Amino acid sequence: MSDTHEQAEFDAAKPRRQIRSFVKREGRLSHRQARALEEFLPVYGLTHQSGRFDLDAIFKRKAPRILEIGFGMGKSLVQMAKEHPECDYIGIEVHRPGVGACLADMQDMQLTNIRVIEHDAVEILKENIADSSLHKLQLFFPDPWHKKRHHKRRIVQPEFADLVRQKLEVGGVFHMATDWQNYAEHMLQVMSQAPGYKNLSDSADYVPRPDSRPLTKFENRGQKLGHGVWDLMFERTE
Repeated sequence: MSDTHEQAEFDAAKPRRQIRSFVKREGRLSHRQARALEEFLPVYGLTHQSGRFDLDAIFKRKAPRILEIGFGMGKSLVQMAKEHPECDYIGIEVHRPGVGACLADMQDMQLTNIRVIEHDAVEILKENIADSSLHKLQLFFPDPWHKKRHHKRRIVQPEFADLVRQKLEVGGVFHMATDWQNYAEHMLQVMSQAPGYKNLSDSADYVPRPDSRPLTKFENRGQKLGHGVWDLMFERTE
């Protein structure tokens, strides 16, 4: 998730609004993306609603459910769904071209185990996802809000950690990744203090990138330049 996919700008001249999970900026749609949105979003899209999603009815089966916040253009999400057909994936993204690209790739690969949502992730979690229903929640490369005065806009905060814990099943995992060391340290501090979690790192900090998280072209290029990436995995214990 890039800097288009995190929390809404706070305007100090206006009354304080609820922090959202993104900054929404529209991009230009390609023909392929526009066609996918028109044809496939009604089939594979979920919309914000009043009440919980019935995921068993939506996917027409019972399966481990993995939710990803901010899937970008959807390449990794589609790859994971293809490699793990035994799991169901829910992707949340507010960048419309990314939603279209993901839907188009899904159709190219004939995948039916993904549903996409174009909405604020925090609202979806609070209002539409049942407690203890997720096997894993993934938050990969969220906006780091690297300026110190903006750190309060980072999505990983104590309240959010508790919300994620409620949605995970006991034994479920909150998996985060970032290429900003300061944000990795922030995530580690927040999650280490959050009740009901266990750090899966043997050294009580970060874990090696698991095979379940695909290596993106951007990340691979960064590694060749010596850039670091930090993965954190915390398991719900209660």
